[in-house]
Amino acid sequence: MDLITILLQSGLAQAAPIILVALGEVVSERSGVLNLGLEGMMLMGALFGFMGTYYTDSLLVGCLVGILAGTAFSLIHAVLTISLRANQIVSGLALTIFGGGFTAFIGDKPITWLADLFHAIPVQMTMAVPNDSFRAIALPGLSQIPVLGPILFNQNLLVYLTYLLIFGVWFLLNRTRFGLNVRSVGENPACAEVMGVPVNRTRYICVLIGGAFAGLGGAYLSLALSPGWKEMMSGGRGWVAIAIVIFGNWKAVRSSLGALLFGTLYALDSILQAHGTMVPTHFLQMLPYLATIGFLIIARTKAFKKSMGAPEALTNPYHRESRE
Repeated sequence: MDLITILLQSGLAQAAPIILVALGEVVSERSGVLNLGLEGMMLMGALFGFMGTYYTDSLLVGCLVGILAGTAFSLIHAVLTISLRANQIVSGLALTIFGGGFTAFIGDKPITWLADLFHAIPVQMTMAVPNDSFRAIALPGLSQIPVLGPILFNQNLLVYLTYLLIFGVWFLLNRTRFGLNVRSVGENPACAEVMGVPVNRTRYICVLIGGAFAGLGGAYLSLALSPGWKEMMSGGRGWVAIAIVIFGNWKAVRSSLGALLFGTLYALDSILQAHGTMVPTHFLQMLPYLATIGFLIIARTKAFKKSMGAPEALTNPYHRESRE
């Protein structure tokens, strides 16, 4: 394969966790709840997904445990921001800080009680996942398609699942009654409640969906992208996903395409280094974050604001008294 094909193939693998997190954030924000705790939820998913796989020798269990960890962590955000009407920005930042510290502490210590539960020897969480991690699987026929085949259809199972989830989130938000309820709650919760839509319940479901996607994105990091656990291994991808949702105009497909661009930037470092480039590696590692800053600057321009479709009730807590 030529350099461009290799770069795009690797970029898609790098983009998958960002796509997963961005899809969940699209659902959450379309309901009116901003979640800045994605970085912490990804780390929870990465650590507990790794632990689940290590102690059960099952990648499927690891993914499910990662999803549950992200969902449980997002439940805290939902209770604080929906039931207690706490500031969404403060709650999200607190969860990101807590998630980073908690996973760094747990990941550095042998989990003796969990080892006793599974009759296993406690280990340092920096060890690699036993057995095979998610490996690339070339789909017969499809992977032979010129140009796009090797890029799209020579990936691991979680990337293929990501394809389905992109379509699933698009269909959920645009072609189902629940999606209509989500969008109405995010635009005008008082009107939605008058029409019989349970505002708080809808928001709870959307925040939990966002947490589940963030947990799966984190599990992808420790089980597929870079097998094993490393402290702060999310590397800012949760923040990148938030910027992508804004630039993607709160739409699933556009946000996914934006994530693909960032995934390519993440892959650029390793690919160019492998081909003996003279570009400093630290500069290449900065590119995704420079692009994030650039995206946010563009999002503040008048031309872009006119095309933005931010939910009207985003970050605004709702209670019945507010409509009386």
